[in-house]
Amino acid sequence: MMWSYGTAMNGWGYVLLAVGTVLLWVIAALVVAALVRDRGPVATGDRAETPEEILADRFARGRIDEEEYRTRLQILREQPPVGS
Repeated sequence: MMWSYGTAMNGWGYVLLAVGTVLLWVIAALVVAALVRDRGPVATGDRAETPEEILADRFARGRIDEEEYRTRLQILREQPPVGS
């Protein structure tokens, strides 16, 4: 006579259940981390950078020359703030 567990879960079933549960939680954590990381404006500390700070940073890194920096800075200062 052959012994059988019938429809009950055996040792491999428990292993697959544990591995599946861990994978599910890892995937959920990665999704949440991706959503949180892509949220909100570029910020330094607790506040967002102003357009003038972004422009100064580009000039400091050598991405724009002095003439372009001064031209863009003048344009920024002439325009009224958004929402006014």
